Amino acid sequence: MVTSTLAEYQVRILDIGQAVIHEELNLGMLVELPLADCIEDLARRLEEWAQGAELILRIAPIDLADYQEWVAQQGRERYIVTLLTNDVTAQQLALVTRALNQAGLTIDGIRRLSGRAAAGTAGIEETRTSVEFSLRGSMRDAQAVKAELLELGGDLSFDFSVQEDSVYRRNRRLVVFDMDSTLIKAEVIDELARLAGVGAKVSAITERAMAGELDFEESFHERVALLKGLSVTALNRVADSVQVMEGAHRLISSLRHFGYKTAIVSGGIRQIGEHLKDALGIDYLYANELEVKNGVITGEVKGTVIDAQGKVECLTEICRKEDISLQQAIAMGDGANDLPMLNAAGLGVAFHAKPAVKASASHAISNFGLDSVLYLMGFSDRDIEQTINSE
Repeated sequence: MVTSTLAEYQVRILDIGQAVIHEELNLGMLVELPLADCIEDLARRLEEWAQGAELILRIAPIDLADYQEWVAQQGRERYIVTLLTNDVTAQQLALVTRALNQAGLTIDGIRRLSGRAAAGTAGIEETRTSVEFSLRGSMRDAQAVKAELLELGGDLSFDFSVQEDSVYRRNRRLVVFDMDSTLIKAEVIDELARLAGVGAKVSAITERAMAGELDFEESFHERVALLKGLSVTALNRVADSVQVMEGAHRLISSLRHFGYKTAIVSGGIRQIGEHLKDALGIDYLYANELEVKNGVITGEVKGTVIDAQGKVECLTEICRKEDISLQQAIAMGDGANDLPMLNAAGLGVAFHAKPAVKASASHAISNFGLDSVLYLMGFSDRDIEQTINSE
């Protein structure tokens, strides 16, 4: 009825939008009338129809200068902010939207990515809620915005991501994982050291290296040397016992369905990575290989150690092989040696990372599983469930 009536007056549609919230439909149109003197007659007819249909109708004139200013904003930068939490609260939304507004951003739209939560289950059932904000404007200070959201997220228990809404965000093609404490729930070299009886020594070195207090390559050689004489069967025992991180299977199966390539790029042990590559269906593997002679670990590393810069080189090599831009890659890791790779990728996610790493990375997931990155990529629960049901 609305559009057919507008058609009689040869109305030009300048903008249109529609949303359905809890079975209530909201339709908005910005229109231009060829003859200004027909507005009263058109408004009367629409109001009579709305009253008869028991609908609410609001008609408001738009100043030409305001409209021209609105049109001029089309060229301004666009951003996507993704909020990830157990239950979205009014306090979270109030503080997040205030921070975004103070940064010079205007919210154009809000979209729920996660499924609906059942009423009356707050604090009883474990839930995961994700909301995506579409924003427009010139961000005044990106680092200040991130720092404020990081502080709010720590206080109110939510994760977030702020991304430029560019063509690359909609065309990611590769996801790269660090292995230890990212793809799996262990630091492999620490597990091997425990079997070798030098667990405390190696764990102390690992912790300092992951925090960025020690040179990674030097610390890696030092830790591997302590494994000298350990039977190669220890590698098989660790490979069989390590657990993948929550959400890993769901994430990788979804990525495979959507045509993404996946890779492990790790400063850890290649022999364990090969087991994961086969078990999960990962496409690429780059990791450090322990030298083994006569069934015994020699305490040496074969080839060049993959350190922080080496991870960037591996990421770059995979992108070259796949003929994609670094901006089309996503990288996930938890340690200081992952930061250069996270910063080189189009989307770098600090996953359950050390505080210094979380503060330096562009994006962070601290409270949920690996599959939460799908929300940062713009996928909804409905998209993901469709992939699961189709397999």
